[in-house]
Amino acid sequence: MSEIDKGNRRRPAAAPVAAEFAVDSPDDLTGRLQEAGYLVPRSLATATFLALRMGKPLLLEGDPGVGKTELALALSRAFGAELVRLQCYEGLDMAQAAYEWNYPRQLLQIRLAEARGDSGSSDVGDLFREEFLLPRPLLHALDASAEGPVVLLIDELDRADEPFEAFLLEFLADFQLSIPELGTRRALRRPPVVITSNRTREIHDAIRRRCLYSMVDYPSADRELAIILSHLPGIEKRLAAEVTAFVSELRAMQLFKRPGVAETVDWCTALYHMNKTSLDPETVQETVGALLKYEDDIERADSETVAQLIGRARTHVATGL
Repeated sequence: MSEIDKGNRRRPAAAPVAAEFAVDSPDDLTGRLQEAGYLVPRSLATATFLALRMGKPLLLEGDPGVGKTELALALSRAFGAELVRLQCYEGLDMAQAAYEWNYPRQLLQIRLAEARGDSGSSDVGDLFREEFLLPRPLLHALDASAEGPVVLLIDELDRADEPFEAFLLEFLADFQLSIPELGTRRALRRPPVVITSNRTREIHDAIRRRCLYSMVDYPSADRELAIILSHLPGIEKRLAAEVTAFVSELRAMQLFKRPGVAETVDWCTALYHMNKTSLDPETVQETVGALLKYEDDIERADSETVAQLIGRARTHVATGL
């Protein structure tokens, strides 16, 4: 067979997407996610809808705290699915990501066989059986997809080493894993996969080609206000509006780490517990640790700067901007 013929051979049919994730349109998905507590912008809703329809992984990039991971959590809540999370880190390898063998049990099996005097039996020779296999997130997602809906979150892929991405290629292309001792395990129903990256390094093109892509930015002021009100329905709307405008002004400063939506919600929660109805410089200084997480950033937000930001925030609120 020629190399061209080899290249033209048809790939096995992809596993179908689980029926539980069927949605009619981006608007339908937006409503489902909103019921699950996630307010999604139109562009992200469309990308997620297409990823579900096409059975492709969804790669989300953006600064920490903009809601990338929360989208996967919201999908699992919206569709009653199990969330399987693979948290990436430097040094992550196949044993932690896909599967490993239960070596203590295998060793015990050998010791028991030796104690019975049958060290040459097939029980000792066949130590790579299903009962000795320890599924990790990737294999668990493949197996669990046969029993019910699953959402797989591969979180902060940019923190893993580049060689780990090569291992992911087979999984993302065919939703299967090769276990030399047992053969190939393949998803009966293709689970939705959300991959996140904080852009601390570039994700390889081979991964990007297998995914649909969406850049997740900080929300608009109106959407961030809506997020705050959905998380804290008892908060004064004026306070929430002032916080939203204040944080928007703060993000325009030269900060080491701009506050994300999660920090904005945490800060509002702190102000809510302090029974505040509007911002004032003293309260901001006392609670800024809920919003800014680095000393250099806190030093930049000195009393004079805070007073100016509060003034501009109140102007925005008063003029309805």
